[in-house]
Amino acid sequence: MESAIPRHLSLPRTQPPRAEPGWQPPYPSFVARFKPSVTRVVMAYFGAQYRAGGETVPGAVRAARAELAAACAHADGPGRVDHATYVDESGYTTLLTIGYWTDPERYDRWFGGAHASWLGEQRRGSGAGFFVEAVRPSVSRFETLVSNDRREGVAVLADALSGEVAEHAYWGGARDRLPAAQTDPLLPGEPPTVVADAGRQRVRGQRNLCLIRSGQDWTDTDGDERRRYLDDIEPVLRAGLDFLRDDGPAVGCYANRYLRVVDTEGNPVDKSFGMSWWRSLADLDRWARDHPTHKAIFGEAMRYLSELGSAARLRLYHEVTVAAAEEQHFEYLGCHPATGMLRAL
Repeated sequence: MESAIPRHLSLPRTQPPRAEPGWQPPYPSFVARFKPSVTRVVMAYFGAQYRAGGETVPGAVRAARAELAAACAHADGPGRVDHATYVDESGYTTLLTIGYWTDPERYDRWFGGAHASWLGEQRRGSGAGFFVEAVRPSVSRFETLVSNDRREGVAVLADALSGEVAEHAYWGGARDRLPAAQTDPLLPGEPPTVVADAGRQRVRGQRNLCLIRSGQDWTDTDGDERRRYLDDIEPVLRAGLDFLRDDGPAVGCYANRYLRVVDTEGNPVDKSFGMSWWRSLADLDRWARDHPTHKAIFGEAMRYLSELGSAARLRLYHEVTVAAAEEQHFEYLGCHPATGMLRAL
């Protein structure tokens, strides 16, 4: 077993680990290994929202997304791009383009033009809402976990995967995989605030805000395994993520989205993920450990993975970030007031 924390980020612990001594996980998992030269990444979510109720994407959204796609193909564009969609609790369809960079300077050069296109004055009054939610954590402030050799999200940009790691399949595993948590309790700062200007809103970052993207890929499943995921596991997962969508603030979740991954043409593929903003890693830990909705998710997943082991074709992954206030950027134009981090206000 390897440590989930790479050697160059390992520090003498002043914060106790959550794992029991000698812990042996019941199934294998791996983490992304980035080159030591990578010191910071960027995770940027570009969203467009409009009233659900028809199959047609509004012209303003189509035009903006076409410009964004062209920008993503530039030399300084993201090294990884994902697309996803969902209908939120207010009845708005949201289309997301997610970009990842391992060089913040490239992102900064790229973002000037992309910002003018995506959130420029020409988008005001279009009948659609546009936003960007981005973090640029240092490598000590995010962690990854995958159940196999198929990488998703920021892990695609890593140099390699680790061997099997010990820090997973128990409550608090994400904290034990996070390098910053070796010496920092990662307590939350003051709640976020907003600066508004005629329909444009910028949310000021909160110290140690937590972001999780946690996904499922059932592309390779078939027969009984596929039925088991779709009929037994996915409904329990949906119930838990719907709870966070509707009642998340009561447990420290500012906003939650349960998204279906789509291809570049907008067609759904056999992948999904939950993406949520949390007041703190401690709140996420507490929900995961204590709340019946997550206990149900965890129980189903553990039974499934423990029984199938390495034969499981369901692919699971997640990435957890605890961002410093200055590492965050939230901007919304023409969006409804429950959009993303606006809901925290």
